[in-house]
Amino acid sequence: MLKTLRNPTFRHLFAAQIVALLGTGLATVALGLLAWQLAGDNAGAVLGTALAIKMVAYVTLAPVAAAVAERLPRRAFLVVLDLIRAGVIACLPFVDQVWQIYVLIFFLQAASAGFTPAFQAVIPDVLKDDDDYTNALSLLRLAEDLEQLASPMIAALLLTVVSFPVLFAGTVVGFIASALLVLTACLPDRARGENSPFWADVTKGMRIYTRTPRLRGLMVMEAAVAAAGAMVYVNTVVLVQARLGLGEQAVALAFAGFGAGSMLAAFLLPRMLERFEDRPVMIGGAALMVAGVALVPLVGGLEILIALWALIGFGFSLTQTPIGRIINRSAREADRGAVFAAQFALSHACWLVTYPLAGWVGAGAGLTVASLVLAGIGAIGLIAVLRIWPVGDESVLPHDHPDLPATHPHLSQHGPHHSHAFVIDDLHRRWPRAG
Repeated sequence: MLKTLRNPTFRHLFAAQIVALLGTGLATVALGLLAWQLAGDNAGAVLGTALAIKMVAYVTLAPVAAAVAERLPRRAFLVVLDLIRAGVIACLPFVDQVWQIYVLIFFLQAASAGFTPAFQAVIPDVLKDDDDYTNALSLLRLAEDLEQLASPMIAALLLTVVSFPVLFAGTVVGFIASALLVLTACLPDRARGENSPFWADVTKGMRIYTRTPRLRGLMVMEAAVAAAGAMVYVNTVVLVQARLGLGEQAVALAFAGFGAGSMLAAFLLPRMLERFEDRPVMIGGAALMVAGVALVPLVGGLEILIALWALIGFGFSLTQTPIGRIINRSAREADRGAVFAAQFALSHACWLVTYPLAGWVGAGAGLTVASLVLAGIGAIGLIAVLRIWPVGDESVLPHDHPDLPATHPHLSQHGPHHSHAFVIDDLHRRWPRAG
């Protein structure tokens, strides 16, 4: 897996991702403390609203940012967004009203909605070999899991010697370092597509996504994953402290179990994907998550909870890590940024629904009902995936073009009835019928 780091461009991008993730983790801790300072007992409501703003920005702005990115140099686009994020974070220590937090969070997440899909779309252009790209996806997954473990510990150590606003300074340094690393990376030029109107580019990723069967299956799977994952992210603290009667350390251990399971899967995935196709691996991961959440009513102690959360974390990594591979084979190089943005927006739309659902049902009807409801939603999603995502998911498909003239260059190259790696684009607007 580590041999992928021999590529100097990916090494710079991977380092940029690590420092940005660490900075984001510090900001998460500092933001919670800032909310407590400004709102006291209402800090949870403030953070919940900030999370909703984050999701709304992701869902609405990612496709727009992808269309903007297609018209700008990719390195400059990424560097500017990193600097915008650094500037927004630099303002947070000076806020004295809750509404100011909301405004700054919106701008911060708007920049992230542009940065993340654009960053994801660069990696397959840098690493053309499928095995290298798979290893890169596992490394990036590991980096995210390690950040969840390391950032709180680093923040705790820093808070023993400094006040929490200094944590924001660490985040600013992280984003500036990320910008410098991207600036010094030799990024390949973006493949050029057709000159389309801006609104057509905004909706392009969604059109490709909804017309590609494997991507439609992936979209439904993301709903199943979000239903199961919301139980972990929203209700762990309630499960540990209310049901088990344990303290904050136990909450951290439960989340550590989830992270450990995810990291283990990330280590194993490159070899797993050499033996199995993406579809069964991802469906198996989602099934593990749904089954794990369905077993929550049986949890009677911390050890069982940690093991169960590790199982769900293992499944989470199995479903999330190969997504880049699916998008890579489902879109032209010129369209990848738009499809990554569509994936980013649609997946966060699922979380936007399941986050509050997990909280409301858990608070109103209890954790047992919440776990069964979310597991039921996940199971329905899995059944839908099995129907939507074809088992024989071939890339090369036979088809013809009755709408094209016989002299069209595409027909001159391939013939009237032909086969090639099929993706949705301007010449292929509909998926061929089976058989």
